[in-house]
Amino acid sequence: MFAAAVGLSGLVATPAGAAPAQIACATGEYENVDHQCVSGPERSETPPAGATAQCGDGTYSHSKNHRGTCSRHGGVARWLA
Repeated sequence: MFAAAVGLSGLVATPAGAAPAQIACATGEYENVDHQCVSGPERSETPPAGATAQCGDGTYSHSKNHRGTCSRHGGVARWLA
């Protein structure tokens, strides 16, 4: 029975909700949860154009979603207006 089930495993289709392949973002960018390329956190004396949050390590994030913003950078210290 087990052997028969294993033999049929190749017939299983990829689920319709499967994640799309990763996109290639430019250097200094990352792919966000919406599969868009966004500038990675950067250091600056003042908030750079387009920054949405200041991270705990002093970098500024350009994240378009709150979830995961400043992860690996000490969390969000403050959100920018």
